[in-house]
Amino acid sequence: MRYLALDLGERRIGLAVGDDEAGVARALPSLDRRSRQRDLDVLRRVIRDEGVHVLLIGLPLTLRGEEGPQAVRTREQAERLAGDLGLPLEYRDERLTTSAAERYRSGKRFDIDSAAAALLLQDRLDERHRS
Repeated sequence: MRYLALDLGERRIGLAVGDDEAGVARALPSLDRRSRQRDLDVLRRVIRDEGVHVLLIGLPLTLRGEEGPQAVRTREQAERLAGDLGLPLEYRDERLTTSAAERYRSGKRFDIDSAAAALLLQDRLDERHRS
C-alpha cells in the first residue's frame, strides 16, 4: 500500500510518500497554498506520479489527546480532499511531529511541514512492520 501523508496547514501542506513494502517515508517539497483548484491539481499529480493508494492526514489533537476546533477543521478539510481525490483516508495523531521535525533542522532550506508529514508517515509504517 502506497501512502501520501499530508500535514495540512493554512499556508502550506507538508507532503511525504511511502509504502508498506519499503517501510520508508520520503518527504516531498511542501505545497504553498494558493487556491483550492491549484492545490487539487498538484495533489492529483503527486498521487499519479507516486502511485498513491491512501491519504494519511495528520490530526492536530490537543495535548490531552482530544479533538479541539482545529482537529474538527482538519477533518472537514481532509474529507473534502479525499472525496475530490477519490482516495480512502486515514488519520494519524500529529501531536509533537512539528517539534520533533524541528530537531532535524539542517539549514535554511529545511522544509518543516514536509518533515512533519514524513515523521507522521514513518510512524505509521513502523507500526505496520511491528504488527
